[in-house]
Amino acid sequence: MRTEITIDGADSAGANYIAWAPVHSSIRLVDADGGADSVDVVLRNQNPSNGGQIVFRDAIPGAEQDTLRLRLPADGTPVDFFIAGKFRHPSVADKDAVIEVVEANTEDVLSTNALMVRIRKNANELTEDERDRFLSAFAILNGGGNGRFSAFRAMHREKTQDEAHNFPGFLAWHRAYLLDLERELQQIDPSVALPYWRFDQPAPNLFTGEFIGVADNSGTVRFDPGHPLEFWATDGLEGITRTPDFVTSGPNAEAATFTFEGNRRLVMNEARTLRLGRPEYLYARFVRMEGDPHGAAHGSFVAGFITAIDTAAKDPLFFLLHANVDRLWAKWQWVRQRFDTTNPATYEFLSNAGDPGSARVGHNLNDTMWPWNQVTGGDRPVTAPGGTLAASPTANAPGPMPTVGDMIDYQGVINSGNRLGFDYDDVRFEA
Repeated sequence: MRTEITIDGADSAGANYIAWAPVHSSIRLVDADGGADSVDVVLRNQNPSNGGQIVFRDAIPGAEQDTLRLRLPADGTPVDFFIAGKFRHPSVADKDAVIEVVEANTEDVLSTNALMVRIRKNANELTEDERDRFLSAFAILNGGGNGRFSAFRAMHREKTQDEAHNFPGFLAWHRAYLLDLERELQQIDPSVALPYWRFDQPAPNLFTGEFIGVADNSGTVRFDPGHPLEFWATDGLEGITRTPDFVTSGPNAEAATFTFEGNRRLVMNEARTLRLGRPEYLYARFVRMEGDPHGAAHGSFVAGFITAIDTAAKDPLFFLLHANVDRLWAKWQWVRQRFDTTNPATYEFLSNAGDPGSARVGHNLNDTMWPWNQVTGGDRPVTAPGGTLAASPTANAPGPMPTVGDMIDYQGVINSGNRLGFDYDDVRFEA
């Protein structure tokens, strides 16, 4: 007698990658030895003190459980349930989260399923292996300047800034941008998730020759010999320039700072950022974070690629900076319960471009976003690099041509079909 579990969203190799949001699964009895009676089984974590941990639900909404008891029909009819990563217990390696199914009375092991609780984490806290997997995948994507990354560099230019900046869709556009990049990285190494640079805290483990590089006195970023990004190139030229205006490493490491009228001040911290939009906590006010902390984090460098829209994406650090910007939005959504796209407090422009009171095209809830919609000319840029949004086996949403609204309910809180397949280490799922 044995059991067989099917988890939605397996990749082409049959591997599963989950986050905090619940994923539909089913289990059935196979090889029942001719018995006619149903069998009670218990689903649990095989290694409850090591690796990624899993929680179970018999329904959504429903309480998370560390174990789940189910009765399986002898005829092999599948029984539905849901799994998710256990908050604060993500994986550190591929397939280190193992579901064990045991017969309830005998505790005989009937099957095991290894998977990964794949979560976007604080870059300063990654293990060496997590860091190196991410860097290796990023280097392959760059391909010495000849790889797929060139499309991402082309998407974020000064001539395209109105698609992604200065209007309400700033956060939604960059969420799609990061998701597209992350999905490309996962095609190279499915165990990779995009880390974030929490710029309101010191990150001495990030600004090293082993990770994102150390700037010399000329502002040239140096890596340790053999580093995956050692030969990083964009626009036909090798190298990265970056001059921080804060101490990046060592015992005196600082959070990002910037110079304002001769005075040094902190980038807006997380607590203050999460209070943006009050007292009604409207998105229309929260999105002002494009200036601070987002713009302030960019401005915490006195020189280098990352200081300007036209060159920022030439520096890999830019994507970690924006992952934190997106994390702050995700956390604000969680704290304020801003997932319902019919609520103007969640997003202010609920119509389409051209409707009375609408925003610029590409920034209304139902507008598709450039370049994934492949629209060029008119109000849009003259080119659309990169093609449509990369697909993912772990999530059906948002489709190849995402709208602004597709980016909002990213965990599937309102509708499970909206789930985009990523989560942050400190932003939980709550239905």
